[in-house]
Amino acid sequence: MPTDCLFRDDSYLRSCDAQVVALTEKGGIVLDRTVFYATSGGQPGDAGDLMTDAGVHIPIDTAVYTDAAKSEIAHVPAANGPALKVGDRVTAAIDWDKRYARMRMHTALHLLSAVLPYAVTGGSVGDSESRLDFDIPEAGLDKDAITAKIAEMIANNAAVSSRWITDGELEANPGLVKTMSVKPPMGTGRVRLIEIVGLDLQPCGGTHVRATGEIGAVRVTQIEKKGKQNRRVRLALA
Repeated sequence: MPTDCLFRDDSYLRSCDAQVVALTEKGGIVLDRTVFYATSGGQPGDAGDLMTDAGVHIPIDTAVYTDAAKSEIAHVPAANGPALKVGDRVTAAIDWDKRYARMRMHTALHLLSAVLPYAVTGGSVGDSESRLDFDIPEAGLDKDAITAKIAEMIANNAAVSSRWITDGELEANPGLVKTMSVKPPMGTGRVRLIEIVGLDLQPCGGTHVRATGEIGAVRVTQIEKKGKQNRRVRLALA
């Protein structure tokens, strides 16, 4: 059954009450609702724990989607953790420090994609360092110049918000999609957009801060040539 993904409407939720609705063959725990972000779009799934009404803690290593439509999430417990059964009530809580670092980094990557308006061929969101790969025919990228442009966007403290559009609206506006390797999930009838006011607008299912000022200082640490037209730009929290 579809999981109510609370993080899509509020990335700042740290915990929620939930009920176990299924257990996967691989030992994953499916809840009716969750604050855990599931691995997708280059962003790792959240870690944290589930606590039963009896006070038993089940450490969670990550969260993953069980279906191509990204509608159901399984929470992957650490090895040899306590067992749960369908119907159990739990409190799901994420590792907030790790989540918040990824929120800052993911929003910073959106700014990077605004500074470098080229097709994105790959990417990865980390806790302190992240990267985007761009389809750029020529080199000549300057780390300090890119860092300065991102810093200016961060200093503007632009608001970051999300909204939903229909699959049809996205198909009518293909220019919104920047990523070549990861396509926004379609098929449920709606697609989530992330807007950084005045700076960027694109489909994204990830978690983000509410304003660019929360990102803090970042810097471009490396620009690598990964192919004739592929440049990898690495970004780190300063």
